[in-house]
Amino acid sequence: MDLLLILIVILVLVVMWRGPKTLPKLGEALGRGVREAKAEATKAQDEIQARVSDDDAIAPRDDRSS
Repeated sequence: MDLLLILIVILVLVVMWRGPKTLPKLGEALGRGVREAKAEATKAQDEIQARVSDDDAIAPRDDRSS
């Protein structure tokens, strides 16, 4: 609940500081940033998964003699 109150106070301060006309531009920039961050996180996760599956495909050799 405290976090919600803090976010509301920050939003009010931003509106007072920048004006209500620039708020949509700020929201658009924030949304674009979040989308880019998600895309980069997904890309990194896919790369890690590909490397792990490549490591699983190459099984270590067992050089022990019978």
